[in-house]
Amino acid sequence: MSQPVQIVEYDPQWPVVFGRLAVVIRDGLGPLVLRIEHVGSTAVPGLPAKPVVDMDAVIPAGADPAEAIAALRSLGYAHEGDLGIPGREAFAAPEGTPAHHLYVCAADSTELARHLAFRDFLRAHPESSRRYGALKRELASRHRDDRSAYTVGKSAFIEDALAQVRAEARRAAGQG
Repeated sequence: MSQPVQIVEYDPQWPVVFGRLAVVIRDGLGPLVLRIEHVGSTAVPGLPAKPVVDMDAVIPAGADPAEAIAALRSLGYAHEGDLGIPGREAFAAPEGTPAHHLYVCAADSTELARHLAFRDFLRAHPESSRRYGALKRELASRHRDDRSAYTVGKSAFIEDALAQVRAEARRAAGQG
């Protein structure tokens, strides 16, 4: 049985944990990785979240992720496949490390672009971040033992936010 959905107050240590983990992953991947991004709710100051740091290790567009998968296995990560999301490889964290999810994404991955756009939207729109935090708390309360329902419950908010990002980009480009 999976752990219940738990949302906690923002912890200013989350970026510190990300930084420490990123150093180990960057060292393990070496020249295979372009950068490592802190994504998800723990990357948004002030946002309540599940106490699990989400990270995207970005590899060059068109690169075969097999070498990165092998390097991460040598660090103790367990490859979980794409978990139904093309363009992203998921990894379970090694035992004894802080709670985190690691994904390997190509630089041109749609999923990476979504992660970054949503993170940056929440960082730039505090009222939306507050509403998202309230939604997450409500969903966690209602779907404590059903992670799938919790995730589905957030989908409309996320898609609306990404639509706003696209509209803002069009306005900034002078396309209305």
